[in-house]
Amino acid sequence: MRLLRNLRLTAATVFEHLGDDPVLLILQISRRLPQTYVGNAAAVAAKIVPGPVVAALAAHLQGFPIPTGDRHPGDRPRSLATAWRSGTPGDRPRSLATAWRSGNQSARLADIALAAGDTIQADALLEHAGAAPATRARRRWYDGDMTGAVAELRSAGLTARANRVESELRVFEGWTPQLARADGYEPRENTVLHVLTNSLPHTGSGYAQRSHSILKAQHKLGWTVHAATRLGYPVQVGKLLADDVDVLDGVTYHRLIPDRMMSGFDERLQQQASELLALAFRLRPSVLHTTTHFVNGLVVRKVARALGIPWVYEVRGQLADTWASTRNDAAKSSERYKLFSEREADATESAALVVTLGEAMKQQILRAGDARGDVLLCPNAVGDEFLDEPMDSRAARNLLGLSANGVFIGTVSSMVEYEGLDNLLRAFALLALDHSSLHCLMVGGGSAAPALMRLARELGIEGRVTFTGRVPREQAHLYHQALDIFVVPRKDLDVTRTVTPLKPVEAMACARPVVASDLPALREIVEDGLTGTLVAPGSVEALASAVAGLIDDDGARLTPAAVSMGATGRRKVMVERTWTRSAEAVLGAYAGLGHAF
Repeated sequence: MRLLRNLRLTAATVFEHLGDDPVLLILQISRRLPQTYVGNAAAVAAKIVPGPVVAALAAHLQGFPIPTGDRHPGDRPRSLATAWRSGTPGDRPRSLATAWRSGNQSARLADIALAAGDTIQADALLEHAGAAPATRARRRWYDGDMTGAVAELRSAGLTARANRVESELRVFEGWTPQLARADGYEPRENTVLHVLTNSLPHTGSGYAQRSHSILKAQHKLGWTVHAATRLGYPVQVGKLLADDVDVLDGVTYHRLIPDRMMSGFDERLQQQASELLALAFRLRPSVLHTTTHFVNGLVVRKVARALGIPWVYEVRGQLADTWASTRNDAAKSSERYKLFSEREADATESAALVVTLGEAMKQQILRAGDARGDVLLCPNAVGDEFLDEPMDSRAARNLLGLSANGVFIGTVSSMVEYEGLDNLLRAFALLALDHSSLHCLMVGGGSAAPALMRLARELGIEGRVTFTGRVPREQAHLYHQALDIFVVPRKDLDVTRTVTPLKPVEAMACARPVVASDLPALREIVEDGLTGTLVAPGSVEALASAVAGLIDDDGARLTPAAVSMGATGRRKVMVERTWTRSAEAVLGAYAGLGHAF
């Protein structure tokens, strides 16, 4: 019965996405598969399936850059614009805008350009796309014009899609679930229910890792710890065999998997609130604890008030800024950004306690108007294998099947645009000219991975760069230890100025010096000249120079100063940044909240 339920829910999800945005569905599926497999499959599809749409999508999946119309040496296409093979031989179009053969085809190409973040090409294609209301609505939605997207769909009579989009707009405008006050609720002492977007073992993101580390530390300190994930997770991300409960390291994860998901975004949050209330009645927590973004806060706030217990809002990122970081400056003037920011402020103002990762983010929360005035810092920290004495990098590489010789620089990171990993590859290309023993190790996956692999080929360093893709959680510490120098080349954006990442803290625990962009959030982790080196964000030359200063002349080993930085970083992390220390602070704050709020 459980498998049949999961299959029905998965089929309904796929059907909905196929109707709303098939290109996005394909991209989401591709990101859950090994990148090598995706690239090879895309190349084969482009050869055997005729037409520009498949070829353009295949090119995007293989990491072609944003359309330029230029040609690669040897007449290989450099971009989506020249990736497809239809048209008169010798007279292939130089841009996507001239690639269409019908309105529907042009709309699909516009969807692909939009997925690649190329709004110029998307707009050019839409000039030839006829009505294409769904694509035009997606174009407005991309810019944050939520009301305009609804109007576009309604004007075309696409009522079902318009209703779904409008339901999300209602939530951004301030809609909340409705629950009656629960009589006779008796909370259990020292019991907490965390409400999460995703979790281990089904998702291995930094978010899921941080969540599990905090929950496990709370459990070890004597609390009864439960967690509930968002409605439909993890079945909606393709985990057909998911059970209703997972138990990891003493932490119980509850899955809110209904037989049927409501169609509207607001209706689903109402459904989640009802399911969460029923779960809380069984578990009887004395406090609810949730994380960004604000939709988690909407549900948890209503359930907490129905039960008469306090709730905690943990701000792990400024997700409005994360959304804006992939768009132009006008995004911050958009309807979506304004409403997103307002709802986040509502959540922080109404929680009994606000928790966040670092001082830069704390100050941003206070500037946004947190009425309670105080924000508890719970910085990213380490536990488990990272507490053990780290092994030599060569020994770690031997265990992982990597070359033991030379110096390895690189990162363990989500491969997304704002991480600046393209600058790491360009800096490595400069260093590789003079340091034959230098290697680059890129650990992780993400939407930017195909383009980064392609950039390595274009820079001529493909043979000296290893892309691992996503790695098993139990091996993460070994990949940290396989590196000699950890690099955090983040770009200078609002999101990177405030959000303190976890991975450089883990690198310091492994006694590795860190070279990082000189941004406020990273200054909270890396002390320039003491535990690593800070460089101007976006400067490839400064990044290369900083790395070069940590290796000896022939590039075969680290300098004594670099070794000292690594040792100092580990000592500081062991004293200041362990999950046990963080959990003690949070549990102490719980104790001051009382039973009713």
